[in-house]
Amino acid sequence: MEYYNKVIESVNIRFLRGFNYQIEKPVTISDHKEFDNMLILLHHGSLKFGEEQEVLNEGEILFLPGEKSTSLTFGNSPKISEIDMEDFRDTKRKYLQTISFRDIKNAENDCISAVSFESKVFDVVNFFNSLDIPPFIIRFNDRLAMLIEDLMKEQEVSSVGKERSLRALTELLVIELLRHILKNRLFVEEISTNVTYFKDPRLIELFKFIKTNLNGDLSNKVLAKIANVSEDYVGQYFKMLTGINPQDYIEYQRMEAAVELLRTTKKSIRDIGKEVGYKDTAYFCRRFKMMYGVPAGKMRRRESLINP
Repeated sequence: MEYYNKVIESVNIRFLRGFNYQIEKPVTISDHKEFDNMLILLHHGSLKFGEEQEVLNEGEILFLPGEKSTSLTFGNSPKISEIDMEDFRDTKRKYLQTISFRDIKNAENDCISAVSFESKVFDVVNFFNSLDIPPFIIRFNDRLAMLIEDLMKEQEVSSVGKERSLRALTELLVIELLRHILKNRLFVEEISTNVTYFKDPRLIELFKFIKTNLNGDLSNKVLAKIANVSEDYVGQYFKMLTGINPQDYIEYQRMEAAVELLRTTKKSIRDIGKEVGYKDTAYFCRRFKMMYGVPAGKMRRRESLINP
């Protein structure tokens, strides 16, 4: 137990956004994938996910770890449109309409609440993504459902301390989510295999160095000095503890930083590419589209619609 207390203490949690949706038209997204962790509470109606189209009951919650792809069906109909994630991003308003939380109980259509949050170890590593936990249903957890509802209510008010309240509620949400996983002994093998980085301070130093030097020299030679291991061994050492080689991890961190800059600044695509370590703008754009499935400019336009 003490070990997991240390784990949760090292995870920095941040509320990103929350929406209440009314399902206007049933749809299946064959490869649904969000960049951030998401919890979806089904208020009433139909929600299914995965290859087997596992069914959520009303009041249950679907957890979608960031970057994990799954088939997701909103609503129920003999004829359901099936689209991919890129099309869904472009036509989302055709299928989901935002409504206020107070209108959910009286809504005639299927309704959900969706909360997106960030959880990073030492403000560097995406916690749930790094554990390799797949999407799963949270059944019989009224506490989590209540916290999601409280977040939705808080988001719609303009009271003093709103931002701090959202942060506190999101921290409680993530703690309750982790408690649910541990209490029900879910994904025991994934967790025991993928939390090794908590046990080696040299790896944490590497994570921190990479994050603060994304536009600098991050060759294996430099990383070897930070970790105090040989240049020939640093790649093997990193992969042994994380499951990926350091250069793949570095590219992932650079792209994550680029997404954040697209969301929060008006910097040009060229300047963003340089800031995260890509001197060649065309190469940066190719790699970005390969990783996220959409061009950088298109993602910026989509984010501006979601978060005006």
